Amino acid sequence: MEALAIGSAPSRPGLPPPTRYSTLRRPKTRPTSSPPRLIIAAVPMDGITGRTPASPRCTPAETDAVATSSDQTEAETAAAAGATEQGNGVPVADAPAASIEGLDGIKIRRRPFTGPSVHHVGPFQFRLENEGNTPRNILEKIVWDKDVEVWQMKEKMPLYRLLGPLGNAPLARDFVAALKASYDRTALPALIAEVKKASPSRGVLRENFDPVEIAQAYEKNGAACLSVLTDRKYFQGSFENLEAIRNAGVKCPLLCKEFIIDAWQLYYARSKGADAVLLIAAVLPDRDINYMLKICKKLGMAALVEVHDEREMDRVLGIDGIQLIGINNRNLETFEVDISNTKNLLEGERGQLIAQKDIIVVGESGLFTPDHISFVQNAGVKAVLVGESLIKQEDPGKAIAGLFGKDISPVSSAV
Repeated sequence: MEALAIGSAPSRPGLPPPTRYSTLRRPKTRPTSSPPRLIIAAVPMDGITGRTPASPRCTPAETDAVATSSDQTEAETAAAAGATEQGNGVPVADAPAASIEGLDGIKIRRRPFTGPSVHHVGPFQFRLENEGNTPRNILEKIVWDKDVEVWQMKEKMPLYRLLGPLGNAPLARDFVAALKASYDRTALPALIAEVKKASPSRGVLRENFDPVEIAQAYEKNGAACLSVLTDRKYFQGSFENLEAIRNAGVKCPLLCKEFIIDAWQLYYARSKGADAVLLIAAVLPDRDINYMLKICKKLGMAALVEVHDEREMDRVLGIDGIQLIGINNRNLETFEVDISNTKNLLEGERGQLIAQKDIIVVGESGLFTPDHISFVQNAGVKAVLVGESLIKQEDPGKAIAGLFGKDISPVSSAV
């Protein structure tokens, strides 16, 4: 460890001043018999490091003020739940000291629970890494960085300031209806084509990247809906891309492909023209998913709830109001892709329950050929979300016919 200098860290613009714990301050009076002692106030490192303080979750009381003012009972109940939770959605009383893995059914920790690994003391920086502040996989790293990013965005654009953009946003289009219409028209899984420039595992997928041109090509060649990456750091996406596609006259409903950890993000996505959002069960506990579904309904948006394994599927099937379930064939631990995961999760009672609830299942990851599409369709999938196998082709739009083994464009269906 580098040598440390005693002193105050330089001020960091945009961050709140450090908070001192009152229980550690010097008492006002001291017995004359006691020898003089130096009392040092403990200062939370969050306030003076590059890591911003843990943001308060967008509470129902706050968000319901935008959606509706009449849902007071629901707001009070969820606000009470928020007061007893940590930022990762785990009740304080239930959270163990060392780990939250497995609690509430989530695999991804919302933020490093032992604090940031990098600290500043005076002009010096030092790093203290341990299991509690080291991400275990790329998704956890993305979520931890997203936690900081969302806090900064909320500081610049509080919820009340989204009232204007929300009122001016174009009306939400019916994402679910578009998928059903495409399935009925083609007798093949409806395509959610992804506008995606890069990924953390593959790097840049397409150098010549024009989001509007790609979106228009997808729509022309039979995509029912579009998925637009808005994460900038890891996928080189942006909300500007989402707005540009919407404003260009593309009629396909748009899924905001973002890592949602806070209800504020739902309002922001809708203000930018999103018709649907992605909710990841590995990241969000059941009560967060349930509450965010209610917000989406009030905003007119659909929610694609993504699962990776049996436990997440069982959790999601126990939540009311689910219309779309995405099965990601990528293993979160190894990042290996196996499309048989879709078949395994749709067998037996789970498949029967999905059919009873009229839930549309979306296949995700590892879909590159007509055989792959046929395999997941036979397993029970009625829509697929595909990005890499299309975006890397010279003409992403025409690549759709290669993926399905036939032309699925509206023109070909009319003929």
